[in-house]
Amino acid sequence: MLLMTILSIMAATLSIAIMMMCTLISKTSKKDRESMSPFECGFDPKSSARTPFSVQFFLIAVLFLIFDIEIAIMLPVIMTMKLSLSKTWMITIMMFIIILIMGLYHEWNNGVLEWAK
Repeated sequence: MLLMTILSIMAATLSIAIMMMCTLISKTSKKDRESMSPFECGFDPKSSARTPFSVQFFLIAVLFLIFDIEIAIMLPVIMTMKLSLSKTWMITIMMFIIILIMGLYHEWNNGVLEWAK
């Protein structure tokens, strides 16, 4: 018990010492702060948060996330197909893909995927 306490105190002391050294050694200036600021979607993060942004960019990003998650869901299914009933997995995967394709078709019909009108 005493050994664990001593090791914990040493670890905390070492962590604090390293953080203090990094703070003292690091050089921060206005130029570094400007280059380290986030830059997303082509607008300035220091400007007003109420400025409009491209809805098409947002929708394409959402579509990418949906299909990226689809792949993440389907990969384990391929690996576990050997261990379970293939008919059940096939019906599940087909329903999953049909729902995604129907959603994509609905977005396409509503003109969401068109960049210029």
